[in-house]
Amino acid sequence: MPADDWSRRSTWLAIALVTTACLLAYHRTFSAPFVYDDDEAIIGNLSIRHLWPLSNVLLPGGLTGTTVSGRPVVNLTLALNYALSGLNPWSYHAFNLLIHLGSGLLLAGITRQTLRCPPLAAHFDRTASALAFAAAALWLLHPLQTESVTYVAQRAESLMGFFYLLTLFAFITSINARHPTRWLVTSVAACVLGMATKEVMVTAPLLVVLYDRTFISHSWTQAVCRRPRYYGALAATWLVLAALVLGTGGRGDSAGFATQVSPWHYLLTQGDAICHYLRLTLWPHPLVFDYGDELAHHLSEVGPQFLSTAALFAGIFWILWRRPAWTPAFLGAAFFIILAPSSSIVPISTQTMAEHRMYLPLAAVVVGVAVVLHRLMGRKAAWMLAGAAAIAGGMTFMRNEDYQTRLRLWADTVTKQPDNPRAHNNLAIELIAAGQHNQARAELQEALRLRPGYTDARNNLANELLRRGAVAEAIAQYEIVLRAQPDFVLALDNLGFAYLTTGRTDDAVRCYMRAIQLDADDATAHSNLGYIFLQQGAPARALPHYAAAAHVRPSEPEAQRNLGDTLMALHQAAEAAAAYADAIALQPADAALRFNRALALAQCSQFSEARKEVSIALRLQPGFSEARRLAEDLQRR
Repeated sequence: MPADDWSRRSTWLAIALVTTACLLAYHRTFSAPFVYDDDEAIIGNLSIRHLWPLSNVLLPGGLTGTTVSGRPVVNLTLALNYALSGLNPWSYHAFNLLIHLGSGLLLAGITRQTLRCPPLAAHFDRTASALAFAAAALWLLHPLQTESVTYVAQRAESLMGFFYLLTLFAFITSINARHPTRWLVTSVAACVLGMATKEVMVTAPLLVVLYDRTFISHSWTQAVCRRPRYYGALAATWLVLAALVLGTGGRGDSAGFATQVSPWHYLLTQGDAICHYLRLTLWPHPLVFDYGDELAHHLSEVGPQFLSTAALFAGIFWILWRRPAWTPAFLGAAFFIILAPSSSIVPISTQTMAEHRMYLPLAAVVVGVAVVLHRLMGRKAAWMLAGAAAIAGGMTFMRNEDYQTRLRLWADTVTKQPDNPRAHNNLAIELIAAGQHNQARAELQEALRLRPGYTDARNNLANELLRRGAVAEAIAQYEIVLRAQPDFVLALDNLGFAYLTTGRTDDAVRCYMRAIQLDADDATAHSNLGYIFLQQGAPARALPHYAAAAHVRPSEPEAQRNLGDTLMALHQAAEAAAAYADAIALQPADAALRFNRALALAQCSQFSEARKEVSIALRLQPGFSEARRLAEDLQRR
């Protein structure tokens, strides 16, 4: 259609259609549970519980190696979600979908403006808008995107993608804008935010200058010399990223050259991974939530895939050197440039392959397909892409069904990736939660068969032995775990509990003390030490541990109750009443809590408040004899 036929009304109609399609594909995810890394990034992340002071949200302590460490913008958005819906997942999923929609619209804008720029306008100007929105729709609805959108913790990827696209969009818009400085400032600001979102943003300045050279300027020198201050500011954003990366210590030794993973072995694995990603763009099945951390150790294992990837890489950059203004060469280079931080020689030891890494690179592939189809089919290309987007949306809806329960997601992962010991271990955890203990033990044994030194699986198997009453066997398994991994805090907590059940109190105390040395916020160790000391008649020793547990777990009424009981034992009734009040706020229908607070208030001579509490306790539990006697005593005062 002619360019002037694509009116503002057509644009809004396209946006409405794309938004509706995304809502249909993702609406079931709003009730999907948190999964995997969400536990650390959201459920166990105390820094998101309060928006103020802001410094605690942007630079949280104790989160090294988690999804949000060194990524303050991600952590801030999670804090906003927590302020809105607590630990109810709906707002987190809704925000992820909004990010995704915003990224899709930015992609449409970038594609539309690029197809209308002078080198391409003669071929695409009449169909640029339709082609851009159709390509964006396919990118938005492609099932390969589900991991980045439905898995909340992968907001790091999608939010970084949003800022990456905004950086490029604002730069492109500045070229013909009436006030270009405003757009260039927006571009730099987006780049800063992206650097504070995820490390993959490191390549954004490079892609901007490559875009400038390909579509706007006639040489590298002209591209940089036209806007020296802008490119200087873009380069300066690397300082933000460097500071954040150094602050995380290599993401807890899970990424970077300090890991035990060989860069060569990782590169071999990425040759296979990139071929797999490209296949999934054309035929997105099977999609796998967790590919594990296996590596290729010899070229013979992945020879065809590695050589194919290397040939594609070399061919694209050779063509880009010879024909720098050729659009397919730019898109191919963009694909590899965006993937480079996670899929080259810099090892990521916890995940050697992951579908979310294709979030932005998929845009280069989809737009490339759109350009080729347009060359072959003309105006029909947009309709072809729209049809493909509709099919993709249906596949995305079906893939999102796997996220409806944690058990279903891990069962699907084990089916598709049976040699992944981590998947078997995580499936076992969900089976235990569902009460399917026999199946869980089988999964744990399979995980240990695949990887005998897998301490997480052995710790979980020991937990199952302990649950069955095989305490001696469980202790033996915990000790094996701790010989292999002496700093495994959870195993120390579990071994301490096993010792406690056999009456080996001193051994239990040693385990818990060691756990606290390793993790001062280990609420389990603090709580159990508080219990031991209180049972030993030493409430003064119990108090700091129960106080620490209550601080770490402010949303658990039992932690507040234990603190209140200890304060009462120390005759600190006013402080005990406050602790019981915190517990009651979390569990208002607990008659025993109401009675305990009434006792504490009575000791503070706050008889009127005490009568109110004991009255509520009796209303909740009419047969509560101790509460009735207290009520009668309070009536006489």
